[in-house]
Amino acid sequence: MDTFPDLGSMSDSELKDLIRQLAEEETDISYRRRILHGKIDILRAELVNRLRNKHEGGEEVISGEDLARLTEILAGRQPESPAG
Repeated sequence: MDTFPDLGSMSDSELKDLIRQLAEEETDISYRRRILHGKIDILRAELVNRLRNKHEGGEEVISGEDLARLTEILAGRQPESPAG
């Protein structure tokens, strides 16, 4: 993160320029965030469709391993991470 400038040493023009620059940066970041949220929504919808198709096809959607992991999480235990 950038350090915050010494506002007392900046001219009015420099302050206005900095405000403009930061506002543009915020707009860019906001746009990127909306794009990422859209991609996440699309991926989640695809996952839901796949799980629905598996369920309708008679496949198990949640395995015993999934249930064991969920139990550990709910009990406040951290699942073991793979060595690496």
